[in-house]
Amino acid sequence: MIRIVTIKFRDAGKQYDFNAQALELKRGDQVVIETERGRALGIVVAPPREVPAAQAPPDIKIIQRLATEEDLSLARANTSREQDSFRFCQRRIKERKMEMKLVRAEYLFDGSKIIFYFTADGRVDFRELVKDLAHHFHTRIEMRQIGVRDEAKLTGGIGICGRELCCCSFLTDFAPVSVKMAKEQGLALNPNKISGQCGRLLCCLGYEFETYCAMRKMLPKCGRKVVVNGSEGEVVDQNILASKVTVRMGDGKRIEVPVDEIDKGPVTVTPPTASPPAPAAAAPPQPRRERQGRERTRQPKGTPPKEKSGEPRAESGRQPQPPREEAPPPATGVEGTPKTGKRKSRNRRRPRRNPPSGDQ
Repeated sequence: MIRIVTIKFRDAGKQYDFNAQALELKRGDQVVIETERGRALGIVVAPPREVPAAQAPPDIKIIQRLATEEDLSLARANTSREQDSFRFCQRRIKERKMEMKLVRAEYLFDGSKIIFYFTADGRVDFRELVKDLAHHFHTRIEMRQIGVRDEAKLTGGIGICGRELCCCSFLTDFAPVSVKMAKEQGLALNPNKISGQCGRLLCCLGYEFETYCAMRKMLPKCGRKVVVNGSEGEVVDQNILASKVTVRMGDGKRIEVPVDEIDKGPVTVTPPTASPPAPAAAAPPQPRRERQGRERTRQPKGTPPKEKSGEPRAESGRQPQPPREEAPPPATGVEGTPKTGKRKSRNRRRPRRNPPSGDQ
């Protein structure tokens, strides 16, 4: 069995598990811990608990000791040094006219490194600034860019509710927040009322979102027909927390009714009476030629199709005409026959020359 204890390094910061070994710890104790960044001063969140060795993380760190008075005085000295470092770095940023906002300076517990937190719209080339800081403080320098939510968490403040900001009091992780959460709770989409100190949507919008969604399912939807005291009406509004709905009755009057007073039975909707079908309009008269053509195409079943012949079909009341005589073919240029038509093309081929003979 391994004794595991939960530690945090700052208020509302992330919590980590460490191996307490045989130390007797209680909530609120300050301990010295060896971390990847070096030695740090942490606060115990909960008393140690025993966990099987198989369930413990493989690379769990070990708590060195309880913090002594000397360790606490060193931590207070680091806090005062952080303020001086912050002011010096801010002066250098203004002198170099860099587009960045310095948020905080943090000393590690052993003073081996200073971390400067800043915000910026894009990437910033701070290599020359780091050289100035390292030359002045004679220690390692780290520049860390953070977001606007992390800025509010480090800076702190009072929210519109009058209490300390959630992110710097108890909120350890930032959950995604969307405008849909404000719509589900019936809040006005006014940026000044639903935005926090960081300029983003309030984190507290997600606290009651699931409760509103569950309670909304218990109410009839807007537009649904309901029966109240034997009269039919339509739901036009919902009061989720009070479990009431506003119903518009048939005479136009609106009343607020608890959900329990709405009749649960189905609403009977009287279907409209079907009117008798209108008589079919008479077909318009068709032209004579079109009517004759349709009569010719209609043939009784079993009648063989008529064969086409070269002779013209005799119409009623007309005598058959003899076939026309074909015109004689044009002249081909034979002797005794007058030449007509196209002129014979001239043979433009050169005559073949006889090869010269050897006798002169």
